[in-house]
Amino acid sequence: MASGTKEKEIVIIGGGIIGCTSAYFLTRHPAYDPSKHKITLLEASKIAGGASGKAGGLLGLWAYPNNIVPLSYRLHAELAKEHGGESRWGYRRIHCGQLSAKGRVLQSKAATNGKPANGESVSLNKRDAKALGKVVAAGLPKDLNWFASECVRSYYEMGDPDTTAQVHPYYFTTSMAELAKEQGADIVLGSVTSIDTDDGKGVKSVTYEDKATKETRTIPATDVIVAAGPWTQRVYPPAPISGTRAHSVTITPSKPISAYAIFTEIALPPDFGRTDTFLKAKRPHGKTVTPEIYARPNNEAYACGEGDHLVPLPKTTDDVETDLARCQDIVDYVSSISDELRDGEVTARQACYLPNVKAASGGPLIGQTGVKGLLLASGHTCWGIQNGPGTGKLISEFVFDGKAMSASIGSLDPRRVM
Repeated sequence: MASGTKEKEIVIIGGGIIGCTSAYFLTRHPAYDPSKHKITLLEASKIAGGASGKAGGLLGLWAYPNNIVPLSYRLHAELAKEHGGESRWGYRRIHCGQLSAKGRVLQSKAATNGKPANGESVSLNKRDAKALGKVVAAGLPKDLNWFASECVRSYYEMGDPDTTAQVHPYYFTTSMAELAKEQGADIVLGSVTSIDTDDGKGVKSVTYEDKATKETRTIPATDVIVAAGPWTQRVYPPAPISGTRAHSVTITPSKPISAYAIFTEIALPPDFGRTDTFLKAKRPHGKTVTPEIYARPNNEAYACGEGDHLVPLPKTTDDVETDLARCQDIVDYVSSISDELRDGEVTARQACYLPNVKAASGGPLIGQTGVKGLLLASGHTCWGIQNGPGTGKLISEFVFDGKAMSASIGSLDPRRVM
């Protein structure tokens, strides 16, 4: 039986994609009644301040876990159609592929924009007859013309526009928050200090420190959704969630680039090294690097590198430390195989933390915790944007229907690992 007729005080902890889509779908659930159901989203710093604002935004029917991917992928398309997602958050169908390439030694570059320091650009005539022959032999699609032909070794397609899409994560996440707010959800900036229970029998309130006033406040709660990403364990210690730091950059290419998401494997030459001013001395690189490159609408490219655990998780997303040298590594790697990226302008160098589940079963973890009224929705790793809508819809069903209705997610039950 649906529990939507009861009065509810619903508190969502976390203003990333999972928290915001949960708020959105709670306000769209058939049982939702704003006169009886109060929804508060608590965020420590700002909406989409972490990975949800700095991720790649790749969507794929071939992503994981397969018990929620189809639901979430479909919901992305429905949300885009209903709310103008194409223009509002950059939703579009794209191709996705794996590119094997050989990197080139870079010329000296101006650190401010990634261009050769002398301002020159070497034309490689990538589409003359000889170059076209190399590209065709490697299997590279004709419209994927923003990689240097002499660098390309092989290419195979992982997904096409029927199975692959993208959004701009920051605009998508903030739009979900705005749309939830329009239907009655409140957004409060403050750091949670405790989830209060009634002698362990069930949740009764959430206590937090207001970001602006630093005052301690308490919100009554019948239902609490912990969706704090890598900060989940700080809020709810039993949750086996950790964080991995990830760096990324955005680049305005020197020429428009086609709509592809590319997973690369780049073999670097022995003398490849740093040429930027963030670190004047060259430092060693691995023989093979694997940055991901996503072409976005409005002539923007997003590129990210491998994760690290060098810096512990900070207090909030406002305190995340960006290693500019690691960002420059990404710029150098992608520049070594693409003139358009090499000669483009770097517009952002950034870092965030991705949430991982510290259990053999992997994640994410979605559902009941064993404490009445306390739900967990975290551990989505790099697929948070992809699986955000599906997770949000399922959370709305746990709250109002008492169980997941739209997908079978027993394998994601938090109680299996806590």
